[in-house]
Amino acid sequence: MIGKLKGLIDAYGEDFVILDVGGVGYQVHCSARTLQGLPAPGEAAVLSIETYVREDQIKLFGFKSDVEREWFRLLQTVQGVGAKVALAVLGTLPPAELANAIALRDKAAVSRTPGVGPKVAERIVTELKDKAPAFADVDPAVVHLSGALDEHRAPRPVSDAISALVNLGYGQPQAAAAIAAAARNAGDGAETAQLIRLGLKELAK
Repeated sequence: MIGKLKGLIDAYGEDFVILDVGGVGYQVHCSARTLQGLPAPGEAAVLSIETYVREDQIKLFGFKSDVEREWFRLLQTVQGVGAKVALAVLGTLPPAELANAIALRDKAAVSRTPGVGPKVAERIVTELKDKAPAFADVDPAVVHLSGALDEHRAPRPVSDAISALVNLGYGQPQAAAAIAAAARNAGDGAETAQLIRLGLKELAK
């Protein structure tokens, strides 16, 4: 199996690049984001490769990093997500943003991907939620709080405070992060109004 290719960019197609490795041109399918980040024809490039072998074809998928390739594999463990959808997701969200979105249960961010509706976005967030925190750079307390909100386990003052900030126009992940910090500072038993006040201070920093 091919795991990495290093060569010269020969040509670009709509969703692939031809990579010349020692005189052999490999057609490598990539996300739009990866293609945009590659150099001009004639210049050197390195791609992490995922090889698909089917009865009727061998297909190569290329990524700028091993982490992106790992997300490509992870996404396809979700029911209804194939290679095409996985590439589209990675073309919309880089790995760090995707990890954060899943860790924070941010279905709206995932569904920004063309061709990914609310149901598929929900499945991605739900089925990968236990794997995403390992890749995410989000405060674990915020991940915990987002999970509690999603499963309706968050304390009432906390969920009410987040709702209030969302109603003021802040995004759910942003509001959750601010109220998580506010709850830490205020301690147990803080009232909704106090959390909102402290949360707004966090957002103003």
